Amino acid sequence: MSFDLERLRASLLPEPCSADFVLEDGVSDQPLTPAAVLFPIVLRDSGQTVLLTQRTAHLRDHAGQISFPGGRVEAEDISPSHTALRETEEEIGLSRERVEILGFLPEYRTGTGFRVTPVVALVRPPFVLLPDSFEVAEVFEVPLAFLLDPANHQRHSMHYRGALRNYFAMPYGEYFIWGATAGMIRSLAERLGLLQGA
Repeated sequence: MSFDLERLRASLLPEPCSADFVLEDGVSDQPLTPAAVLFPIVLRDSGQTVLLTQRTAHLRDHAGQISFPGGRVEAEDISPSHTALRETEEEIGLSRERVEILGFLPEYRTGTGFRVTPVVALVRPPFVLLPDSFEVAEVFEVPLAFLLDPANHQRHSMHYRGALRNYFAMPYGEYFIWGATAGMIRSLAERLGLLQGA
């Protein structure tokens, strides 16, 4: 199953907007660190996929977790798109020449202290990846249709910093996609109108 690209584009925000945001369970009133991620939709002949990374186990933030390429905003970044593209090049070696930005999802505010701008983009094969072995343990792809199907969205909870936190997960084979990554995927599914009655 493939999603109509114009429908995808029409569901997104044309510009980043911090006034439109999603709050993860457990967000405190402390200042949040600005960050941006690339939500890369790969245009495969067999259908669209989403490019994801598994972070290495020794990192300070979100060690071992599955995530979109991206990271915190640096002083030289002129926009969330710039952050997302720079971080993607640094983390997995994907050239920005292969990336076409479609639009933005609402800012995603995490319980771990970040406010993340998801930058949704198309990636056109062929491309070469050169993952940074310090940050990235693996790069893999998951069918977009699988991730957006509410039947594959599981509700979970865990105790974190003394409180019960609720979160979504989308297990795919050996990969456990959860937390902020799953939350941003849910955000796209919601904007496409796929969560009604879910």
